[in-house]
Amino acid sequence: MEEQLTGLHEAVAVLAGSARAAGPEADVPTCPAWTVRKLLAHQGMVHRWAAANLRGEQSYPPDWNAEGQRVADPVAWLQEGADDLVATIRSAPDDAAAMVFLKDAPPPRQFWARRQCHETTIHSVDALAASLGRFPRPEDSTITDAVALDGIDEVLTGFIPRGKSRFRDVDPVRLTVWPTGEDRGWSVLIRDGAATTTRVDPSGGGATTGGGATTGGDLAEATLRGSPVGLYLALWNRTTDDAVSDPTGFLATTWRDRVRVRWS
Repeated sequence: MEEQLTGLHEAVAVLAGSARAAGPEADVPTCPAWTVRKLLAHQGMVHRWAAANLRGEQSYPPDWNAEGQRVADPVAWLQEGADDLVATIRSAPDDAAAMVFLKDAPPPRQFWARRQCHETTIHSVDALAASLGRFPRPEDSTITDAVALDGIDEVLTGFIPRGKSRFRDVDPVRLTVWPTGEDRGWSVLIRDGAATTTRVDPSGGGATTGGGATTGGDLAEATLRGSPVGLYLALWNRTTDDAVSDPTGFLATTWRDRVRVRWS
């Protein structure tokens, strides 16, 4: 959890710095409907909502997002909410009762540290995109490999296995994700509209956890290879098409319109 709280702190710093560099009215290339001001309001609202949820509060002010768009200094407002979130996570008991919403989620305190680390990291990339005026490449980012690998695991094992509608029009396919230079990978079986993810050992040892080892002649194969940061950004649709190796074009044809950041 400490690594994720450190990642959250670093992401807030990048988000704030990039937002100030871009200016509040700059467009966000990775989120075309947003300006930087709207991005800051959204992220500040999510931090406040997550902290309130973890404290067990039953009702939340309905206008945090609007407040974030009205304040004179939206970057400072973002930082205030992030500081409160980190303090709330640190002070919450290990058995805190609060909502979680991803597949196989850890206990709430750990869940919210991880979720807000990656929520904020991805939106820091949006702010970076606004300051650059384009989609970032992996080398533009200061995200660590450790954060990226944890984020890949979250999206593949937590987000996409939820429900059976995300891939409802996709033919059966196994997606394999291999970070270069690492001792882990992921195998995602997509069939009948649902996704099942298995953590796998690239040395040939096979699955380490999860299911999804089904085989069959009707199963297509897709493979993504790249740096941990490249894969992380690609799986969240936050980088250029050539940032990772994708020989079958899976990201563009199957993934991009079906997988989006959702905070609840």
